[in-house]
Parts: sequence; C-alpha cells; structure tokens
Amino acid sequence: MLHTVWLLCGFLNTKPCDGGRGEHCIASYLTARPRLQLSVFTCLVPDNSQLHLAVKIDPFDPHSTFERHVNVSLPQETRANGTLYAVVYVHKAGVSPLEDSREVHYAAQLTTYIVPTHAEGQRDKQKRPSPRSENPVSHWRPHLSITMMSEDFTFNKAGLPSDVRRYMRVSQDGQQMIYLPLLLVNELSFRVRDLVEISSSTAQLPLTVSYEGISLRGFRFWVHLQDVVYSLRQFGFTEENIDEIKETLVDSNLYLLVLTALITALQLICEFLALKNDFSSWRKKKSMAGMSRKSVLWRSLSTLLIFLHLLEETSLLVLLPVGLGACVEVWKVFKVFNIQLQWKSSRLYVKKLDEEERKTVEYDTQASRYLSYLVYPLCISGAIFSLAYLRQKSYYSWLINSLVTGVYAFGFLSMAPQLFINHKLKSVSHLQGTVLMYRGVNTLISDLCSCASLFSSSGSFSSSHQLSCFRDELLFFLYLYQRRRYAPKARRRESGTHSKKLKTQ
Repeated sequence: MLHTVWLLCGFLNTKPCDGGRGEHCIASYLTARPRLQLSVFTCLVPDNSQLHLAVKIDPFDPHSTFERHVNVSLPQETRANGTLYAVVYVHKAGVSPLEDSREVHYAAQLTTYIVPTHAEGQRDKQKRPSPRSENPVSHWRPHLSITMMSEDFTFNKAGLPSDVRRYMRVSQDGQQMIYLPLLLVNELSFRVRDLVEISSSTAQLPLTVSYEGISLRGFRFWVHLQDVVYSLRQFGFTEENIDEIKETLVDSNLYLLVLTALITALQLICEFLALKNDFSSWRKKKSMAGMSRKSVLWRSLSTLLIFLHLLEETSLLVLLPVGLGACVEVWKVFKVFNIQLQWKSSRLYVKKLDEEERKTVEYDTQASRYLSYLVYPLCISGAIFSLAYLRQKSYYSWLINSLVTGVYAFGFLSMAPQLFINHKLKSVSHLQGTVLMYRGVNTLISDLCSCASLFSSSGSFSSSHQLSCFRDELLFFLYLYQRRRYAPKARRRESGTHSKKLKTQ
C-alpha cells in the first residue's frame, strides 16, 4: 500500500528542472517543433533488415490523435505458424529512419501463440480435438495502439524517474542535452477475444493503427500498469484473468483506481488481522463450550471446496492465501472435536466432553436439524437445476461446481447454529469478538463495493441483488445484538459506575 501511494505521489509531483539554480537539465526534442514522420513497418525479426512499410503519417503531429485501417500482407513464414513484428519509427520527415541519428523506435509483436478455442458444434458432439489444436497456434493481433509523451517537459538529470529512464534516449545539441520522444506501444489495449487464428491460406489480415499523445503523468501511469500486467504473468495468471484486470484498469479513471487500491489494502489488512487473532485465540482455547461444531465443520468444508474450485482456474497468487485459510480451518476441526494425535503411538484419540461441552453439542444438533429443513431442499434443487453444466464438463467438475455454488449461495447460514447456541447459553464470552469484527468489516466493504458496481453498471438493481449483497450482514448484526444483550453484568455495572463518575466530575 505504501509503495503504491509513493508511486502515485511521484506521478503527480514530478518537478521540472530549474536551470537558474545550476541544475543539469534535459530538454525535450519536441520543443524545437521539428517536422516529424511516423512510420510503421512489419518484419519477421525486429531489426533494421527486411522492413515492409505498412503505415506512413507525414507530417506527424505529436499532439494529434488518429486511427488508420490497413491490410497487412503475411509472409509465408508467418502463415506457417510463425511470428510477425511491427516496428514503429518516429523520425525526421522525408528522411529514412535508418539514416536519421535522432530517430526513436519501438518493436511490438503482431502475433501471439495461444491454444485455439473449439467450435460449439464440436463441444456438443464431444469430438476429440486434433493433436494440432492442443498445441499453441499463431494468432493475429488486429489492434496496434501507439502512445507518445507529447508534453514539453524538462527533466532534472539528477532526479530522472527510473520508469522514464528506460525509454529515454539522450542526444547532445551543442551545450544543451535533449531527450528524444518517449515512444510506447500500449499493450493494455490487447484482448484475447480479439485474436484471429492465422491459417496457411491467410494472405492478408486487417490492422487498426491508432495514436494518442499523452502527458508525462499519463506516460508514467501506462508504464507502471504494463509492469503490473507483466508481473501478473510471472505469478501465473491466465490471459483471460489478465484481460479482466486490463478492462478494469483501462476503463477506470485514476481516482477510482486509487480508491480501489486503498479499499483492497484495507481488506487485506482486515483479513490478515482476523486470521492472526483467530489462530491465536484458538491456540489458547482450552474448553470448547459454546462453540458450534457444525459451524466450524461447515466452514472447513466450504473453504476446502473453494480451494479445489480455484485450483483449476486460478494462479498461485490467489491460491496461497486460500490454501493457508483452509489449513487453519482444518486445524480448528481437530480442535473443536477434541481430536489429538499421540506422536509416540501414532494414534488419534478423542477427549471426553465435560458437562458444558455436552450441552453445547445438544444445542448445536438441535440448531442444525432446524437449519437442514431449509438448506437441504435448496441445495438439492440447485444441483438439479445445474444438470445442464454436466453436458459440457466431467462429473467431477459438475460436482465441484454444484457444491461451490451452494457454498456461495448458502454459506452465510453457517453462522446460524452459533447464534442459536449463543441464545441458549445467554452468553457470547466463548467467541473471539475481534475476529468477527474484522471479518464483518471486511464483508461489509466487499458487499458495499459489489452493490456500488451493480448500481453503476445497470443504474438500478432489484431487491434480490440487495438481499444477496447484505445477507451476511444480517447475521453479523444479530451477533452484535447478542453481544450487547448477553454482555456480562459486571461489565455493565462497571460501565454505568464509570459514566456516573464522569457526570459527577
């Protein structure tokens, strides 16, 4: 969180160079308003050989915005499952870029390798794909988005930002140091759904070349976002997941992204504190009186199901915290059922329950029986309704999907037996209040953000969406009511005496 805030402050507070104070300044090449040309070439290898001109913009205005649609001829090597590159040059007008000493260029791939998707008819007939379709095939990127910093900004040589330094080329003009235009190909505009498979009979494919001049803040912001996307690939995110993140980053303004980062950081802090306090309190807990076995068991099973569901389609960055949470929940099951392992004999044994724990088990069984009258019919009907999913996936995937859907839909009811036990025992002292507070705040923030996103996307939403967003908070508020009602009388008396003293003073 602090690193993100530091980066954003750097974007907003980049100070220009003041030559009057004796600072070494680097001026922009665009300050002299040279007559420029933008040329886009295609080649098999991103070097200065065998370049084929695709787009030519002469004269080129760095402050303008344009879009060109062209057809690009594909070489035989590209049609044979090969690659093709685009090299963007900004150079002096009327001069070849290879002869211009102050040209800048940027190379980007026009092709990418992915496993081709199968047609719907093949899915319905359950045909086995050919061996070639299981291997990555070259696909065409129909969009090439070019951006360049068009702001005449003077940098301080001693305080040059590291993200700008990577794209900067410095030239000497007499006594003055100048930097050439900062050119960038926007990789965030690329989407997997827009890819076109290249076959051996494809001679030409359309290409849309767009350009936009941006400020220094915008340039640094895009560079930072592209570094984030690169890091996500290194962490194992799939291209489909990265596309969703790209749409969130590109379609949102800077202030909304800052707010999202702050909210995410707050949720991570609350989740970390809840996990820490939960583990600490359960490790010190000696008696399981007042603790619902069914709630702990249900939470453990639901966490394991979610982990198995995410195991097929999520990266390690997301799986790691979920897996740690699942391990803690399984450990709590052994704790609440009084199951202990004898290391010397390598055997498991169950400790006997005392009177208070047996009474808790009776209340827990009674609450679970009442709850089953509602949950079982809903889960069975939901599984029957999702039988259409079985036609496209295996039995294992259908089973996991149905169970996870039930967990997401009715998981909030797992707290109901614990509320029933609190009501019967007229006490909440056996619960860790700080853990529930942290998780309650975290859930409330998530539901408020979901509610806001639904409202912003559709303008309004039905009461069913409101119920699905705030049903967890209903049980949480019931717990807060029990915490207030069943508070120890000594604490109430002490609070009342303290308030009287304050009034007297």
